[in-house]
Amino acid sequence: MSSRTTDTDGSSIRFSDHTLDKATKAKVTLENYYSNLVTQYGERKQRLAKLEAQLKDESLTETQRQEKRLQHAQKETEYLRLKRLRLGVEDFEALKVIGRGAFGEVRLVQKKDTGHVYAMKVLRKADMLEKEQVAHVRAERDVLVEADHQWVVKMYYSFQDQVNLYLIMEFLPGGDMMTLLMKKDTLSEECTQFYISETALAIDSIHKLGFIHRDIKPDNLLLDARGHLKLSDFGLCTGLKKSHRTDFYRDLSQAKPSDFIGTCASPMDSKRRAESWKRNRRALAYSTVGTPDYIAPEVFLQTGYGPACDWWSLGVIMYEMLMGYPPFCSDNPQDTYRKVMNWRETLIFPPEIPISEEAKETIINFCCEADRRLGSQRGLEDLKSVPFFRGVDWEHIRERPAAIPVEVRSIDDTSNFDEFPDVSLEIPSAPVPQGGEISKDWVFINYTYKRFEVRNLE
Repeated sequence: MSSRTTDTDGSSIRFSDHTLDKATKAKVTLENYYSNLVTQYGERKQRLAKLEAQLKDESLTETQRQEKRLQHAQKETEYLRLKRLRLGVEDFEALKVIGRGAFGEVRLVQKKDTGHVYAMKVLRKADMLEKEQVAHVRAERDVLVEADHQWVVKMYYSFQDQVNLYLIMEFLPGGDMMTLLMKKDTLSEECTQFYISETALAIDSIHKLGFIHRDIKPDNLLLDARGHLKLSDFGLCTGLKKSHRTDFYRDLSQAKPSDFIGTCASPMDSKRRAESWKRNRRALAYSTVGTPDYIAPEVFLQTGYGPACDWWSLGVIMYEMLMGYPPFCSDNPQDTYRKVMNWRETLIFPPEIPISEEAKETIINFCCEADRRLGSQRGLEDLKSVPFFRGVDWEHIRERPAAIPVEVRSIDDTSNFDEFPDVSLEIPSAPVPQGGEISKDWVFINYTYKRFEVRNLE
């Protein structure tokens, strides 16, 4: 393939695809370079303005103000130095594999020059391109850059090489909610209130930034060293699974049972249903497919959906915490889909597992029509008047003890994570592409990121 353009004398010039790819890459590179300069200048001005606002504190002396200005200037200088450094895999020592996704893994790593421990998420570029998942990868990176607060897992760096994309995240040693639920048959209503409240705060915080998570489930709720919750996986791993892409659900009649891991059989009492769910749950979490159990009915439709879909998922998780299994689980994806779409008849509460009327009403108000769903009108404000959440200290919940304490023995303690003996500790690599293939790397331009206050600039 080639393209033609006309020279000044009217003659035709033929350009090869390789040349066109090179030109595209050069154009995108230059645009991003100057765009980044403008952005960095704006960010620097914002940081200075923030500092000056803090210095208006009348309790500070002029000497103290000048000292703080000097410290800020030194941090800016160090940040520029950090930005110029080219980070690579060789700057980190892999300690252990702690997670596995559809097209990559998560490793516990230690930065060689500082000794700081991080979680490194590795994604293979070839898979991203083949499965047309570049947008999902970009979404994950962009959300983590913008969502710099206590309810979202913090990203410190992102970079790439010819083979992989890398996200360097904070390591949360408490594991995830899925693992916690696997250890417990059910949670008490007091514990459930705590975790659902923290998840609601996390959901509300990303909605205020203009994002919809779309894949709220226990696997994506991580616990820090104190047992408090943070939200993760914004379309990166779960968005890469075909069963988590909206178009996969547009005709579930064509889906094969083998597209999913079996969840749980229908004609069972609650105890057997919970046992079946737990038995299959771990394999389900690490497979390249997934489960539609937590997905809102409107996501299955082609008419679009909004932030309310995240509140539906929260209701499903609340049900699972109290019952031991999600409300629509079945032994194949078609049945789960039908149960979700027919939720008015299938959302039932078995009498052998008694829960309070307040808890039942809360679940029903999460798992209902999108336009009247709890959280869909005023976000978190909708929840504050709900009886089930009575007594929740929304402003200071993260400062209080967690419902279930987390035991952490050291900064690199991975006892709350699964073992992955079949996954090599060595970061996967492949031969560097030759010739024109390398030019397709331009789609990942501007992926590199370094946080300004990265561990106080290390």
